[in-house]
Amino acid sequence: MGRRIGIEVSIALADAVKLANADVIAAYPITPQTHIVEHLAELVAEGELDAEYVPVESEHSALSACLGSSAAGARTFTATAGQGLELMHEVLYVASGMRLPIVMAVANRALSSPLSVWGDHSDAMAVRDTGWIQVFTENGQEVVDQIICAFKIAEDHNVLLPIMVHLDGFHLSHVIEPIEMPEESDVCEFLPPIHSPLTLHPSKPVAMGDFAPPVVFTEAKWAQEQAMSGVKKTIIQVWDEYAQKFGRSYHPVECYKCEGAKTLLFTMGSFSETAMSAVDSLRAKGVDIGLIRLRLWRPFPFEEFRAAVKGVKTLLVLDRSISSGGPGGPVASELKAALYNEADKPAVVSFIGGLGGRDITVDGFEQLITDGMRIAASGTDKEYEMIGVRE
Repeated sequence: MGRRIGIEVSIALADAVKLANADVIAAYPITPQTHIVEHLAELVAEGELDAEYVPVESEHSALSACLGSSAAGARTFTATAGQGLELMHEVLYVASGMRLPIVMAVANRALSSPLSVWGDHSDAMAVRDTGWIQVFTENGQEVVDQIICAFKIAEDHNVLLPIMVHLDGFHLSHVIEPIEMPEESDVCEFLPPIHSPLTLHPSKPVAMGDFAPPVVFTEAKWAQEQAMSGVKKTIIQVWDEYAQKFGRSYHPVECYKCEGAKTLLFTMGSFSETAMSAVDSLRAKGVDIGLIRLRLWRPFPFEEFRAAVKGVKTLLVLDRSISSGGPGGPVASELKAALYNEADKPAVVSFIGGLGGRDITVDGFEQLITDGMRIAASGTDKEYEMIGVRE
């Protein structure tokens, strides 16, 4: 099925883009994403990847170049992180509104100020409403698999939307892990050549991204939203096909030792694996606890999430970003909204931690779970708890 090697996750990600036979890479280096595009530049320069590599002066320009290449029908990739993703912000809406199947890796990083190059989910939360499909990963193997799947998902004619693959900055991007790299021939069988139904070409002029007066703007956004609401079926289908071919399966919501548990912890990204160890430790001590990990962030998997928490009494939610001036964690807020009309819904306890790259250890997760169960039992109406803050 593939060769298992020890490799830095960023380098493996770039090799996955090579396996997908990308046509155009436009990117600007920013920590902790730099190793991804640096290695892709080497692959192109050394002739290992037959692609156009476009070095640009900013992330705004990088995604703008991707708009052009994708609109012309080229398989297009870029990567960024943190402030770079924010500099792209206005162009993100253009990519989704024009229905361009661009794949972007985001090595999640805290947003300034204060300046931090370390990881949290502030950048991901800042772009959650830009119309991009968004997937979170927990380890290097998932990064490789999801990059390959991302091209097939985005380019499907029932989808034709851009997609972000999130990996935690440094906690994933710069670590060396054992990863099974798929064989190129297998990837070629799984991922067909790109065939965009409508492309820019001088011989057959078309208009894209036109000016829209109020009389048509609402309908254009509704059509885009209808497209987004229907892509989950394709995503699940692609993940099922990947499992059949490569033996690794993925789901929008994934549970760990949830069966029968009345208290569940909810996580996203690489910290989920540490949380699993905490769950194991507490269950060995007789604590009734399980873990929900969210893989598909956009479109949000309402049906799968509600099914996963059915019959649960308490849901402890870890956010790695804060909604300043709001009710705490943005993910916790969304989960509360998703459960609003449910008759038998769990009490949601919101925690914020891991900001700016701060670790949460197994002991830290055990303390979070213990505190969360105590808060739920006390019935306090405090909006959220900040983990480990020195006041």
